[in-house]
Amino acid sequence: MFDLVSSLVLVLLLFPLLLLRGIIAYLQTGHVLKRQIQLGRFQNEFERLSFSGSLPGKSLAVLLNVLRGDLSWAGPRPMTHEELLNLPTNALFRFDITPGVISPYLLRKKMGLAYDDELMTDREFYYGGAVKEHVGLSLRGVVGSFLGGNEARVVPPMLNFWGVNIVNTTMLEALDWVEYQIEKKKKVLLAFVNPDCLNIAYTNTHYRAILQAADRVLPDGIGINIGCRMLNESLMANINGTDLFPRLCERAAKNRHGLFLLGGMPGIADFAAKAMQKRYPDLIVAGVHDGYFTPEQESQVIEMINKSGAVILFVGFGVPKQELWLARNRELLEPNVCLGVGGLFDFYSGRIKRAPVWMREVGLEWTWRLLQEPGRMWRRYIIGNPLFLYRVWLQSHQGEK
Repeated sequence: MFDLVSSLVLVLLLFPLLLLRGIIAYLQTGHVLKRQIQLGRFQNEFERLSFSGSLPGKSLAVLLNVLRGDLSWAGPRPMTHEELLNLPTNALFRFDITPGVISPYLLRKKMGLAYDDELMTDREFYYGGAVKEHVGLSLRGVVGSFLGGNEARVVPPMLNFWGVNIVNTTMLEALDWVEYQIEKKKKVLLAFVNPDCLNIAYTNTHYRAILQAADRVLPDGIGINIGCRMLNESLMANINGTDLFPRLCERAAKNRHGLFLLGGMPGIADFAAKAMQKRYPDLIVAGVHDGYFTPEQESQVIEMINKSGAVILFVGFGVPKQELWLARNRELLEPNVCLGVGGLFDFYSGRIKRAPVWMREVGLEWTWRLLQEPGRMWRRYIIGNPLFLYRVWLQSHQGEK
């Protein structure tokens, strides 16, 4: 009913525009509509419509597909006959519901959050109750389509914001890279940057130099995505430490790699470690220590880390303190992979609740953090986010790439 009523209202409201776009298509190509055969509910064929020609507005014709019931606003991506041939039999459940104009997987991909494959995301949508949130997902798709940008933009292997090189990669490749460093017994420094980090690096030359010298820097947050769009580039994925952490723990448990968690208030790292061990029983947490130690105690903390046998060290002191500490002590630290993770332990210890998935899907996780800790976060988001975008705008106009 929602699909029928909303599509009918949109067709009526946009009728003059649809008529004009159809006339232009006919004058330009001799045809009003292009038709592509796709598979809908129960694998029934339907013709997906789009306006002919090269002008914008081609996809407006899909309103007719929704109106006549070929497509829903939200659902699994419709497939072609060729794609059906390669679809595993355990994925046929996706044809039990009407496919969508807005796919949960493609929405997450636009926002850089498609860490799992399409089949797994479809399964979550179908079995996880997301079908009941049809209206919400439809609205999130509209917001995501706006914020996610144009997929036709260039996808460079490396992003650059005022001299800081950021690897433009996927979650899977990032995990493989960490695993490779451990296998080859290399000692590397991994950093994450969001707009706040880059604002600090803009004026803090020491911190910027550490990021420039780091073995790898990964992008974190919707602000980086929008910044890329301003530079006419596409971000492959939002590889933030909070989402990477459990996946890295899963791999570490499988490969028997020990972890050390350093930072946070007393007890927080321990709670986070226990939460991960509950999720992955084979996970080896070689040690934990809070972030409250004196300069005189630093050598003892480093000795504790080295004696633990951990190969991955997570440091949560906040930016830029954690990167400065790691850079200063990197040669003394024996773990192969050292990375700064900010307030990650707070999330996994349960001290701070993370934003719901729907807020992350539309790039509003920062508003959740602002509402949780307005006194601490207002400057970062209310002032910092616009400042970051202004500096990206300057870069785009000054040729600083």
